[in-house]
Amino acid sequence: MHFIKEMPKYNFVRSSVILLLLVVLAGCASVPLDYPRVSTVALTDTGGTHLAKESAVWRDGRLQENGFYPLTEGEDAFGARLALMGQAEVGIDAQYFLMKPDNAGLVFTDKLLEAADRGVRVRLLLDDVFTTVDDVYFSFMNAHPNVEVRIFNPISRKGLYVFNYIGHFSLANRRMHNKSFIVDNQAAIVGGRNIAAEYFQLETSGEFIDFDMLVTGPVVSEVSVEFDTYWNNELAIPIEAIDKTPDPATVQKDWERLRAEMAKAGDTIYAEAVNSPLMHQFLKGELDPYIAEARVIVDDPRKLRVAISAAEQIVITEIAKELNKAKQEIIIFTPYFIPGKSGIEFLKKIRAKGVKIVLITNSLASNNHTSVHSAYSSYRHDLLDMGVELWEARADAARITVEASDTTLSEPLTLHTKGILVDRRQIFVGSLNLDPRSIDINTEMGILIDSEELGARMANDALAIIPAIAYRLSLDEKRKISWHATIDGREVVETREPLTSAWRRFTAWFLRIVPEQQL
Repeated sequence: MHFIKEMPKYNFVRSSVILLLLVVLAGCASVPLDYPRVSTVALTDTGGTHLAKESAVWRDGRLQENGFYPLTEGEDAFGARLALMGQAEVGIDAQYFLMKPDNAGLVFTDKLLEAADRGVRVRLLLDDVFTTVDDVYFSFMNAHPNVEVRIFNPISRKGLYVFNYIGHFSLANRRMHNKSFIVDNQAAIVGGRNIAAEYFQLETSGEFIDFDMLVTGPVVSEVSVEFDTYWNNELAIPIEAIDKTPDPATVQKDWERLRAEMAKAGDTIYAEAVNSPLMHQFLKGELDPYIAEARVIVDDPRKLRVAISAAEQIVITEIAKELNKAKQEIIIFTPYFIPGKSGIEFLKKIRAKGVKIVLITNSLASNNHTSVHSAYSSYRHDLLDMGVELWEARADAARITVEASDTTLSEPLTLHTKGILVDRRQIFVGSLNLDPRSIDINTEMGILIDSEELGARMANDALAIIPAIAYRLSLDEKRKISWHATIDGREVVETREPLTSAWRRFTAWFLRIVPEQQL
């Protein structure tokens, strides 16, 4: 301290700058992409498993056809994952954009480990940036002889995280947003949910409206190929390259503590999830599937390593082809909608053919990314002018999606469903948001299903639930937007962003400075 006090001012400033530069340089560490790893693929000799036999019975012996069932409720979606894990005999592959160390994450991990204890091979692939589970827990999992954990496109843990992120921004900004869950290469779940409590209606005072599809049949192998492609990519880094292998004695001690935490967290949650009415039907073989043709659509992971181009926009390109085929109706659920000028022109051409477009996205109050709403809001007039039926989720509608009598929910409802219905027949479900980040920057995946029966059911359900949970937007004679809803039997009209404070509205206005291409 004495030395600093006596240092001449110019020397102090120069030294401070040098020190800062050294910190930045030291912080700009990277993860070794050439870390040794063994390539593995989905286990294909699974035709004799219990799940293979059950799924064949579920599809009435139609082995060359696919069976689907929508998972609209969070508890059912969680219960389906747990039930499938309980039946696993050979392998479980799980790929997610994020996992949190909450009760959902603990129970999910516990059931993965129970399966591994039975001899099931477990491969867990997680994108890095928004996964908040500490690396040491993944190292504990990875210490199990039947478990392997890889982190996709990780930021180096050496030095300062923020400098590592900024120093490698061109790659760090590009994320794997894919979500898939596969058991014994016989059944899969694909959709928008990550592994965290809010996605499954577990111990949260708010509500995420989300959606998954339960899948069996030959198309499951396509989902497995998608998983293998990412699992064996150079950006899928073994956890031991990121976090040092813990001492075996420490592992054993911490495992005992962690498994106790998992058991405590999971007793009630597990019982409620696997005992939901839908899961009872599923486990008893009483849940009739929708039989349909389908295909997996997925971005190549090289999308994250090359300049943004149409050639790498595989998912959105395929979806655009299906939208162009529409003759009557398109229904779009998307949490984040930033169409850009090209997207607006694309939709105008579809509307010019007389196709009805119904679009539901988040309102300012329900959106968990205010900057996204700021960009989206500039396109509302264009959408309304071309005749799009535009809806925004009501932040106060959470109790409608849970129990009508539950008035204790204080946090806002947030729409997280990603789905598109074309002419009540083509159904896309997956991870894709309709914004520049999904289209240009991140990788995405999903399943395109061809089913008149399932499409009709989902369209009818969508058109019934949307007015109950959302405002319909319109333009008045002065071209000002108004929001219309029926709430508790009463017609409500709002003339400014509903359920928002002046500060929230100011923030949304100010954040228009954020580059649209990064949202």
